[in-house]
Amino acid sequence: MDTINILLIGDIVGRPGRTIIKDHLSEICKEYSVHCVIANCENAAGGISITPEIAQELFSYKIHVLTTGNHIFNNRTIIKLLESNKYILRPANFPKGVPGKGYTIIKINDFTIAIVNLIGRINMEPVDCPFIAFNTLYDEITSKTNIIIVDFHAEATSEKKAFGWFADGRASAVCGTHTHVQTADETILPNGTAYITDVGMTGPFDSVIGMDKESSIHNFIYHTRIKFKVAQNDPRLNAVLVTCNKQGRAVSITRIIKSYELSPGNS
Repeated sequence: MDTINILLIGDIVGRPGRTIIKDHLSEICKEYSVHCVIANCENAAGGISITPEIAQELFSYKIHVLTTGNHIFNNRTIIKLLESNKYILRPANFPKGVPGKGYTIIKINDFTIAIVNLIGRINMEPVDCPFIAFNTLYDEITSKTNIIIVDFHAEATSEKKAFGWFADGRASAVCGTHTHVQTADETILPNGTAYITDVGMTGPFDSVIGMDKESSIHNFIYHTRIKFKVAQNDPRLNAVLVTCNKQGRAVSITRIIKSYELSPGNS
């Protein structure tokens, strides 16, 4: 096998997002001949963070690595799992001493793949520089593999774009997450890095980025913080398929959008 197909799934939101994964991930993997599955799970538990039980549920659906972002520590029950399970990541540029790991390495067939989780700084909580963090990790990772997949969890498109150019020729793919809106700018950069500004969201699209419309609108108008709740209708999957060769260069990147009906009892 000369290339490997890696599926990156956009932020899984609540039960609707998890149900899509449960009911349809297997068929998607067959349709696209997927070898490796990476998914952002930081909104999987009620729209904010993740619990150990939900993480294990997602792993049971044959996801290889779970990435996260700014909401990961909103539920502190996840800390022990972050410390014990190397296949669920928190951003690598969180300050030193934060529990968990910022990257991991997995082996699939004849391929060794590094998955790096980074978070942006523009309109986000203060963290260490993601650019410097990537540079710091790069030599360590490339002593083990040339295939490096980056989940860059960030708000600003400019920061994501800049990081894509910064990592071109070093990362195999830089795939943005966090905004829950899939962008149409997938490309292979000149030095062989697959890039997309945002993979999108896997969850209910009859919503405001996965949350109930009415409470979201109310909060924007009145600035009163009504608790958000996950919406339920129009479930869709957003993902990208990245094909890489053994030299760590991307051969292709393909956006994937799938619409579904939730099975009874999962609304």
